[in-house]
Amino acid sequence: MQEIGILTEKLFGDIPKGVLYHYTTLTGLLGIVGGGTLWASDIRYMNDSAELRHSADLIHQEVKERIAQGHGKADLLGQFDDWVSHRITNGHMLFGASFRSHGNLLSQWRGYSTHGKGVSLGFAADYIRQCAHRQHFQIGKCIYDSSSQQRLIRQVLDAVESQVEQQLRGGESCEQLSAIYHLVFEQIEIDLLKIAAVIKHPSFREEKEWRIVSPVYTDASAPISFREANAMLVPYVKFALQPDADHPIQLDHLFLGPTSNIGISMNSLKMFLGQNGIVPTRGIDYCRIPYRQR
Repeated sequence: MQEIGILTEKLFGDIPKGVLYHYTTLTGLLGIVGGGTLWASDIRYMNDSAELRHSADLIHQEVKERIAQGHGKADLLGQFDDWVSHRITNGHMLFGASFRSHGNLLSQWRGYSTHGKGVSLGFAADYIRQCAHRQHFQIGKCIYDSSSQQRLIRQVLDAVESQVEQQLRGGESCEQLSAIYHLVFEQIEIDLLKIAAVIKHPSFREEKEWRIVSPVYTDASAPISFREANAMLVPYVKFALQPDADHPIQLDHLFLGPTSNIGISMNSLKMFLGQNGIVPTRGIDYCRIPYRQR
């Protein structure tokens, strides 16, 4: 759908600058360096699907307001609301991985690693963009502002209504109308999923997240692997961080997270990276953040 496609292009049109950081555990670091890849998880499984649910809630609220105002397309809006709620957990697959503009945040150390076992890997933004381009991933800046989110959702609903209007010829039965509605819903699903992938609850605004997202997969033919997390299996795909197999990962910077063993932890970290041919351009720093386990 042209209108939705334009919205998506704009959302993924921002270009990140500077350094983008990926928080992970020491176990994650071993896997990233050993395999030369990040694991991009199915976004439906990020935070127990709460992120996509936030987008669905915004759509539900906008639908309620339009119907309450006497909107003439209440049936269309109601069916769209129901369809979105179902497709959140049963629809197409989109995989993503997170980067932050800030590599040394206490909230992120607490959220992504345990005491003494965290690192923040800093990559040049252009390097991540190049990796993404080679694998047909896109990179988008997450939206936290409530007003911006509401405006975006209104544009989505306006586009749905416009596309349906273009399909109508007049005199359609209820069954024919429903079929037209769902045809339009299917046409916008890929773009809607990408839009939802960068809408995050305002309470997370401190993160300043950039998210890489995969092409949308419409069936299980994607090269999917699975990992264990939160009492379930989480689907993921691999995002290559190496230009090719003969070159090591190019790190720009690295933070070692809070630990009681700063000296020896820094020493072993440098040895491990050096053994794998990785020398961060701007070196390795300790976070210097007091951290008390909860």
